[in-house]
Amino acid sequence: MNAQAQTAPILSARGLRHSFGSTEALRGIDVDIHPGEVLAVMGPSGSGKSTLLHCLAGVITPDAGSVTYQPGPAVGQSVTISSLNEAGRSRLRLTEFGFVFQFGQLLPELSALDNVTIPLLLNGTRRKDALQRSAELLDRLGLQDNGTKRPSELSGGQAQRVAVARALATAPKILFADEPTGSLDSLAAENVLTQMLQLVREAGTTLVMITHDPRTAAYADREILVRDGAVAAGYQVAP
Repeated sequence: MNAQAQTAPILSARGLRHSFGSTEALRGIDVDIHPGEVLAVMGPSGSGKSTLLHCLAGVITPDAGSVTYQPGPAVGQSVTISSLNEAGRSRLRLTEFGFVFQFGQLLPELSALDNVTIPLLLNGTRRKDALQRSAELLDRLGLQDNGTKRPSELSGGQAQRVAVARALATAPKILFADEPTGSLDSLAAENVLTQMLQLVREAGTTLVMITHDPRTAAYADREILVRDGAVAAGYQVAP
C-alpha cells in the first residue's frame, strides 16, 4: 500500500446520482481522490464523466448522494459540497479549486496576462502582486513573450497554456481539467499536458482530469472508467 492509499481522501463521493430529464447521467457512483493524486476519468461520450466532474467540483448539485471535501487533517475542516448553497459552492470554486476546459474559455477582449490575473483579483490579491504571480506562471509555461497578446493572437496550444496558468494562479488544492487537450494536435497536446503535470506535481495539487484519450490517461497515477453513469467494474486501479 503506497502513501496515497494511507492518507485520508481530499475528495470523496458516495452514491452520486444525477439525471437530466428522463436521462440518468450518474447511477450511484462512489469515488475517493487522494491529496496530490492525478486521477484520469475515462469513458465514451455520454458516459457521465463530465457530469461526475461537475458534481465533484460543486458546479451542479447531485440529485442524490454526497460529495465531501477534506482539505486538511484538522478536525472540522471537512465540507459537504453537495449540501452547500450556490453562494457557498461558488466561493469554494473560487478559493479552493481551479478549472481547465477543453476550449480554454479565455476572455477574448483581455490580454493573456490579464486573463491569468482575474481569479487573483477576485480573491482579493493586490493588483501588483497578482500581476507578478501571473507573469511568473506565464514564464513557467514558456509564454513570457505573450503576456500582452489577446487569445485570438495565440495558437491553440498557447491559449490552453494560458488557461492552465489562470487555473493555477490561486494555488488551488484541486485542479479539475475537462478534456484539457481535446482540441489540440498531438504535439501541442503533449506540451500542454506535460507542463501542466509538472506544475501540479511540484505544488502537490490534486488533479482530476476527464479524458477519452488513453495516451493522456497514461500520465495519471490512477484511472477509472465511467460507463453508462457508473464506474465500470475492474477498471478502477487502487491508489
